[in-house]
Amino acid sequence: MRETNSCMVDVATLYIVPTPIGNLADITHRALDVLANVDLIAAEDTRHTSRLLSHFSISTRTFALHDHNEQQKADYLIEKLQAGTSIALVSDAGTPLISDPGYHLVNRCRQAGVKVVPLPGPCAVITALSGAGLPSDRFSFEGFLPPKSKGRRDTFQSLADDGRTLIFYESPHRITDSLADMLAVLGPERQVVLARELTKTYETIHGAPLGELIDWLSEDSNRVRGEMVVLVAGHRKAKDDLPSEALRTVGLLVKELPLKKAAALAAEIHGVKKNALYKWGLENLD
Repeated sequence: MRETNSCMVDVATLYIVPTPIGNLADITHRALDVLANVDLIAAEDTRHTSRLLSHFSISTRTFALHDHNEQQKADYLIEKLQAGTSIALVSDAGTPLISDPGYHLVNRCRQAGVKVVPLPGPCAVITALSGAGLPSDRFSFEGFLPPKSKGRRDTFQSLADDGRTLIFYESPHRITDSLADMLAVLGPERQVVLARELTKTYETIHGAPLGELIDWLSEDSNRVRGEMVVLVAGHRKAKDDLPSEALRTVGLLVKELPLKKAAALAAEIHGVKKNALYKWGLENLD
């Protein structure tokens, strides 16, 4: 163990160090102490991290660890850790591993018995959720949306009946298309909150029914700039709502079976009332 006046850094230890998502004042004293006292910093982008370190007068050596080399470099870093080196893992912003590199290294460290110490700190998901005004007791972080429209629509369809608050990351150049795909699947009334440029000068957290939110975005091109967190209110089922997957199953089965039999099988598969499915089929299927 290496001890300084303000921090004790263990040898042979990997530290997971969150860094600010915009406002440099959000870094913790402990994070600064660890970054200053470890032997090596594994960084997603060494040039980006060097600016952070320079701002706080930290001279620790950096090593590039990103999506394209992480699996290949994990063994090298584990060897150094097992030899007694202390390493801090950082991403460009926020908490490593949360839609950022680090999973393979941490997983391999655990398998190899290397000590891993995670520090608390900035995370865009939690920052956005805490200020969105949507239910926060149950939520699901889904990461970045697929780049293609079909992939996005499939994602939204698979989550359409989820009762949890859903959280996505999206880039500025795709946000308009992504919300259009969301509108096509979830409808204009679903409550959505857009949190952009969190902790920065032009931080904006704006919520509205999806149809209104899209109109609001189109009114000012500045509103589609910056890092985006999209939060979607979970589905609220009425007592007579039927799961979309059950309806889809009926629609598929009825192509080969009488409606009554199709409804009974779908009801057994999805655990819903067959009479309700049969009634829906009479009203909605040819």
